[in-house]
Amino acid sequence: MDISFEFFPPNSSEAEKKLWSSIKLLEPLNPKFVSVTYGAGGSTRERTHDCVSKILKETSLIPAAHLTCVSATKDQTEEIIEDYKYAGVKHIVALRGDMPDMKKFKPHPEGYKSSIDLITRLKKDNFDITVSAYPEKHPDAESLDSDIDFLKRKIDAGASSAITQFCFEIDYLLNFRDKLKKANINIPIIPGIIPTTNFNGIKKMANKCGASIPISLEKAYEGLENDLEERKKISEEIAIDFSMNLKENGFEFLHFYTLNQSELALSVCKKLNIGYL
Repeated sequence: MDISFEFFPPNSSEAEKKLWSSIKLLEPLNPKFVSVTYGAGGSTRERTHDCVSKILKETSLIPAAHLTCVSATKDQTEEIIEDYKYAGVKHIVALRGDMPDMKKFKPHPEGYKSSIDLITRLKKDNFDITVSAYPEKHPDAESLDSDIDFLKRKIDAGASSAITQFCFEIDYLLNFRDKLKKANINIPIIPGIIPTTNFNGIKKMANKCGASIPISLEKAYEGLENDLEERKKISEEIAIDFSMNLKENGFEFLHFYTLNQSELALSVCKKLNIGYL
C-alpha cells in the first residue's frame, strides 16, 4: 500500500523544530510524496516555498507544493510557479483555496477565477497535478453530483490524481467511488485520513469543510478531555481500523493529514506494516 503525508509550514522557530522532527521521523516510511500546505489567502507563501525547497535539498522525500489562486494576481501566481520550477518542484496540489476571512470565495479581479484555470496554467509546464475531492461534497457545491462534475472538469484540465477531504465513515468513500466510476473518472482517488488526539479541533475543521462526525466517534472521546494517553489510544485504533477497512475495499493509497504531529501517523503505519521499503 502506498502512503503520503501532509505538513503545514511553521510559523515560529519552535514550530519549525517540531515540523522537521516530524518529517525526519516519517521519512524512513518512504512515502510516495509529502505535501506542504498553503495558508488561506496565500498567507504562508514564502514559508511554504522555503519548506518545500528544504525538503528537496535535505531529505530523500518528494515534495508536492500546495498552490491556490486566492488573493493573488496572475503575475503573482506566475512568480510562485517560476520559483517552484527553479527549485525543482515537479508536483503541485492545485486548489481554489479559502479566503483569509473564511467567507464566500471571491476571485481576485486580476487572478485566476477557479482551480480549473490554475490547473490549465500548471499543465502547460507539465507539472504532476493533484487536486481535492469531497466524498460528502464541497460546502459550496449544490450537490454531490455537481461536485463530481466539477472534479471531472479539473481532470480534463490536467489533474492526474485527487486527495479526498478527511471523513470517518467508509460508506461515504465507497458511494463516492461508485459515482466516480459511473462518471468515467479513473484517476487515483486517495482517501485522506486525519489521526489526531485533538478531537475538538477536528470537529471545528469538519464543520468548516462539510465533513460529518459520527455519533460513535463523539461517544468514543466523551469525557477524555484531560486524558491524553487514552485519546492517543483511541485515535490510533480508529485510524488503523479505518485504514484496514479501506484496504479491504480496494483502496491502495492513503494520505495522512499529520497536523505536523507524526507520532500517531508513524504508529498507525507501523502497525499496518505499510510504507516501508
